[in-house]
Amino acid sequence: MKFTATQIAGILEGEVEGNPQITVHKLSKIEEGETGSLTFLANPKYTSYIYSTKASITIVNRDFAPEQELTTTLIKVDDAYKSFSKLLEYYNQVKSNKVGVEQPSFVSETAKYGEGFYLGAFSYLGDNVNIGDNVKIYPNVYIGENVTIGDNVLIFAGSKIYSESVIGNNCVIHSGAIIGADGFGFTPNEKGEYSKVPQTGNVILEENVDVGAGTTIDRATLGSTILRKGVKLDNQIQIAHNVEIGEHTAIAAQTGIAGSTKIGKYCLIGGQVGIVGHITIGDRVRIQAQSGIGRNVKDGEVLQGSPALNYGDYNKSYVHFKNLPKLVNTINEIEKKAKVDHD
Repeated sequence: MKFTATQIAGILEGEVEGNPQITVHKLSKIEEGETGSLTFLANPKYTSYIYSTKASITIVNRDFAPEQELTTTLIKVDDAYKSFSKLLEYYNQVKSNKVGVEQPSFVSETAKYGEGFYLGAFSYLGDNVNIGDNVKIYPNVYIGENVTIGDNVLIFAGSKIYSESVIGNNCVIHSGAIIGADGFGFTPNEKGEYSKVPQTGNVILEENVDVGAGTTIDRATLGSTILRKGVKLDNQIQIAHNVEIGEHTAIAAQTGIAGSTKIGKYCLIGGQVGIVGHITIGDRVRIQAQSGIGRNVKDGEVLQGSPALNYGDYNKSYVHFKNLPKLVNTINEIEKKAKVDHD
């Protein structure tokens, strides 16, 4: 798909300096620009590259004044970085604007979907599935019975959404995500053998939730596992049964959250964090990567370590952790001297 400089300037409310009819069909970094590519200049330290780039079009701030001759056509905008991001969003919308049901696929006679619907090949829509407008479901996706999906949802290839799940408007679910699998519910008998506890709840994703590739969100034992609006999950995260995550909380890769834990709003949780079950984490909490959380956490706390400590206390303690061998040697020397003096 090709775009002219005039078309791009129209989208961005920008001004063209150079050839208005020059076309681009791909994106590039400014230092790696090639003919037919579009790039941008927002960071002043990359300014030198604009004079050597082979990119056909470069988005720049309105106050940019070239000091040498340029071969690239400029599109001047108020904020080059924001405009480039806007263009990426527009490009993704155009690229994903597929419609229709590809074959082979299975769509239950009781499934319903709205306008602008796309279903990729080898996908499955179960009984009583209800899907809104402008939903795009890519190949090899499974949607179980009684699932409800809102408007403008993207579900990428290979995702699995189990029965009874509810997906809100504007959610994005990346490849390999599994939503609604059974929670880890087993009970031991007197012999130490395990019997399965039925998992009869569901998963609810409110609007504007992003779920990363390979992430798993378990259904509740009773009730719902809930991700409130605006939650952002990275790849390969495990959310256990009956967990609730508050609005606009963001969680990085490989974090695991055990069952029935409640996490507040606007929290930031780093990668490889482990959180035990049945605790409450307050609003605007920050947890550094590889921390282990085994207690309730108050609003606004910043934690690091395993078990996690207050962030400031952790940093002070770490100074001593590094010096432990020296401290042990010093103590040993003091003990030896004290013993000699005593003898």
